[in-house]
Amino acid sequence: MTQPVEIFAKNLNEWGKRKIPFVFLVDYLAQKPLAWRLEDVDPSYLRFNLNGFRNLGFGTEHQLPGNFSFNKFPIPFPEYQKRFDHVVKNLKAGNSFLVNLSAPTPVQTELSLSEIFENSEAPYRILYNNEFVCFSPEIFVRIHGNHISSFPMKGTIDASIPDAENMIRSDYKEAAEHATIVDLIRNDMSMVAEKVWVKRYRYIDRIKTNDKTLLQVSSEIAGMLADDFNGQFGDILLKLLPAGSITGAPKPSTLKIIREAEGYERGYYTGVMGYFDGETFESAVMIRFIENQNGSLVFKSGGGITALSQAQNEYQELIDKVYLPFNHAAHFMF
Repeated sequence: MTQPVEIFAKNLNEWGKRKIPFVFLVDYLAQKPLAWRLEDVDPSYLRFNLNGFRNLGFGTEHQLPGNFSFNKFPIPFPEYQKRFDHVVKNLKAGNSFLVNLSAPTPVQTELSLSEIFENSEAPYRILYNNEFVCFSPEIFVRIHGNHISSFPMKGTIDASIPDAENMIRSDYKEAAEHATIVDLIRNDMSMVAEKVWVKRYRYIDRIKTNDKTLLQVSSEIAGMLADDFNGQFGDILLKLLPAGSITGAPKPSTLKIIREAEGYERGYYTGVMGYFDGETFESAVMIRFIENQNGSLVFKSGGGITALSQAQNEYQELIDKVYLPFNHAAHFMF
């Protein structure tokens, strides 16, 4: 059952202060937050493996069938173009510097959400009540003691493209987009931390999917919380939401542009999931997200748009991000 956001924050603050382990989910607009003490989690409706922190009672894990399909049906390019043009018009008018534009993609597969969850190789995985599964590669914030860090991802390229790493590192649009997000996250963290710095800038991660390997560009921003922080995780989380990497900058006007352009409800997609184990608080942005809509599966994905973006390239990135994080490509039928 969802909780009023004030109760949600109060619970996380209290559990953090008392060092009581917990798990939580927050939707994109923080309207339906959920939080459980670890001892109260029922694996029949919530399964998670968050960077190794996982609940027990999974039962017999499902093995992948010998052959299965994964077909995607993205929105037609002309429809995406209309949404893209609305975003670019606002960017050129100075209403935003960067907008994360997403869209739902119907997918078809013989696999259940449970099978997808159990066989995914992403570091942050969650399955909620057969309503959605998320397998995210992106940390939101990690807090240990008084040290806080964030790891925004911005910039994706197919690793099979010749000289892919140099290509994405030298791409002016990608560099500008990444710099904007790093600056936004640094400013956001300054609201909760006394000292903030960029620890690593534009490093490359390799992400294996069912049909290719992607290169993902990330940075690490670090900070120090006040000495009297005392586990107030709820207060910190609400100040930082929604995540800058999946909205844009500046946030208030960008949220309005997103609402006008997308024309659908993100729900828990691009929200945040996380845990506290009694010592470390760790959270992840809920990207790479499949939702069960009355028995039909919808994969929600997107990417950052700047005034320099090309519609066809952004459309392809949206499609490339619709994947299953299995290292079992031989099982697929296309």
